[in-house]
Amino acid sequence: MNTIVCVKQVPDPEIPPAKFKIDPETKKVIPPAGVPPVISVYDERAVEAACRLKDKHKGKITVISMGSGKASDVIKHTISMGADEGFLLEDQAFENLDSFGTAYVLAKAIQKIGGYDLVLCGRQAADWGAGQVGSILAEILGIPVVTLACDIQAADKKFRVKRTVKDGFEVLEAPMPSLVTVSSEIGLPRLPGGVGLMLARKKQIPVWKAQDIGAEASQLDKANAHTEITGLSVPTRKTECEMVTGGTPGEAGVNLAEKISKLI
Repeated sequence: MNTIVCVKQVPDPEIPPAKFKIDPETKKVIPPAGVPPVISVYDERAVEAACRLKDKHKGKITVISMGSGKASDVIKHTISMGADEGFLLEDQAFENLDSFGTAYVLAKAIQKIGGYDLVLCGRQAADWGAGQVGSILAEILGIPVVTLACDIQAADKKFRVKRTVKDGFEVLEAPMPSLVTVSSEIGLPRLPGGVGLMLARKKQIPVWKAQDIGAEASQLDKANAHTEITGLSVPTRKTECEMVTGGTPGEAGVNLAEKISKLI
């Protein structure tokens, strides 16, 4: 079974809040100095799902990531977990694309790789959290999509996917090839072993530009984007405290009830 996993580098969620900065003019997050990006937690679960399938059915895991040169470290992390190879999609034309543009670039890379039975993505990115790329990617590739998977089994050229829903779980069947987005309910990702770390350290990650995957300039034109960020800001926290009193405990209770009713 050949699986392609799409992963993304994101700011380390463990950074202190004081180090998290944004540029309101360019509407971008300012990477904190000295803190390297990490793999998105949901994408790491997708790699774990691919490794579990490989453990049972053999095959090959290919990882692709669109981002800066630092994303090669994220790809090497997946190789240390059990992936076989990876490709970095790095081009100035790929910067600041919306979900549709990102899905288009990933689709062109996947089409170039070819020969896949399954495409895996995280349920959403750990930074923006839009949760759109996986479904859009499946639409471009023309394959079925199942979202929010917590378990994936393969047999008889079909996938049996258990997915989370509001009031429990449901199980769906999908043909090969399909795309599945993986949720955190699938369980914790495996820790890289010593051999895996050594293999990842020696691995060279090829870099693909727009021309390498045949991406059309019109599809990467920011003027044709489907979405636009109109504002980006860090939430401000404000705490107010007011003491409610009364001549007796009963009066204090009545006064408190009146205050609460005005806030509802």
